[in-house]
Amino acid sequence: MTVQAAHTSNDFIWRRVHSLMGLWLVLYLFIHLTVNSQAALWIGDDGSGFIRLVNSLESLPYLQAIEIVLIGIPLLVHMVWGVKRALSAKVTSGRSDGTSPSLSYSRNRAFTWQRLTSWILLVGIVAHVVHMRFLNFPKEGVVRGKKQFFVPVTFDEGLYSLGGRLGVEFYTSEQIEALKNKRSSAEIPIPSLSEGVKPAEYSAEKEERVEAIQIGDTQWIDEISSYKLKKYQVVAATCNPGTAMLLMVRDSFKKPWLAALYTIFVLAAAFHAFNGFWTAMITWGLILSYRSQKAMIPVGWIGIALLSFLGLAAIWGSY
Repeated sequence: MTVQAAHTSNDFIWRRVHSLMGLWLVLYLFIHLTVNSQAALWIGDDGSGFIRLVNSLESLPYLQAIEIVLIGIPLLVHMVWGVKRALSAKVTSGRSDGTSPSLSYSRNRAFTWQRLTSWILLVGIVAHVVHMRFLNFPKEGVVRGKKQFFVPVTFDEGLYSLGGRLGVEFYTSEQIEALKNKRSSAEIPIPSLSEGVKPAEYSAEKEERVEAIQIGDTQWIDEISSYKLKKYQVVAATCNPGTAMLLMVRDSFKKPWLAALYTIFVLAAAFHAFNGFWTAMITWGLILSYRSQKAMIPVGWIGIALLSFLGLAAIWGSY
């Protein structure tokens, strides 16, 4: 009797912790997708909202510690307990041969989709973090005491137009190689991206870069040289992380297959978040009657639609 009571108590506590972490992650997801939605480049837009918000976040002190404590740990707790529940869950919303229950009503189907989306999110979150935070995350360099942020992007017709409005400089593999060979020279070759494309005009930073090379401040050249550029790729250089990340997001969603995968990821996250929110309201005793639970369902669908719009705006509107 004592052992069973202790087991029930632990299960009760961890379910509440799992639910609480889920509620916190719903709030984070709303903030995260609101910021990302600002990357949508509507007609004439230059992503200034996204750049401003990202720069503000990147300027926070102890940012890595904040990310670990407020995002990493809650996500890990929710994922570990979620996987345990997903492995033990029995799906009964489909057809049956009579050997198992077949309960095809709406909330049971929602339970099934909650379990399915949990597996999509497990794979998607890991892939998203690796893709955006490690593989494609902008590198930093210092030019004459000023931070510069570098990110490789694939050339397209609108890149110079957007780069010109944002004050971005682009370096081809040929130009980077020339810079490496002429560290002690003031001569900087003019970039040439492809036949028929006019090179970007030099900004006021040209003189500073020339002087930087002359005085031996060439660490930034080492940074951009570390990229293994593919055909039609260039390195974008900018003075703030927000602009570099905007170009990173824009470049990522040029690829239709990647945009399609992220669409599935966002839709799964939106459903999982607000279907879980509906369940959490019951878990914490806020909607116990049938009438209140039914009234909360449209609220959940509105939340799903809102999160989906914010996420898809970034995916399909940034390029």
